[in-house]
Amino acid sequence: MSLPQPPKPAKLVVGFFVKDRALAAGIAKDLQDRLGPVDMISAWLNFDFTNYYEKEMGAPLIRRLVVFKSLIEQDQLAAIKRMTNTVEQKYQRQGQRRVNIDPGYLLPERFVLATGKNFTHRICIGQGIYADLTLIYQKGAFRTLPWTYPDYADKHLIGFLTLVRNKYMLDLKQME
Repeated sequence: MSLPQPPKPAKLVVGFFVKDRALAAGIAKDLQDRLGPVDMISAWLNFDFTNYYEKEMGAPLIRRLVVFKSLIEQDQLAAIKRMTNTVEQKYQRQGQRRVNIDPGYLLPERFVLATGKNFTHRICIGQGIYADLTLIYQKGAFRTLPWTYPDYADKHLIGFLTLVRNKYMLDLKQME
């Protein structure tokens, strides 16, 4: 029989992409006001792996990841995704999004994103939100899966998430 164990707290990672870089400071402040102090921020990364968002948001799009200091309980992810949806709505103009925000969490063995879209490999985590197992950590590196979004399979983004994982492992040691 397997006995339930409390899950590890997770490192919160929130990615967003925009066309207008000038929006980034306000978005980051809105996220920080709701989620607490920032621990790490990625460099700007091109978001040119799909043209899916260009009709609504324009082009070229750029991405940034914001990592928060406080660790979260894994079951908070659905509520965090719903909250980031309200931040997206704040920045809408004429019914068009100007920012896309994707919260997720990192654990020693995986990286998970939250989405409102169901699919075969996604698990409902409540509030109409699904968990997308995006990357797994095996043999000392993040590994992609057949459904990993192309931008999350990019070596620059994986390199940053590796740094985040290293910091997270230090955070866990400090908690012991």
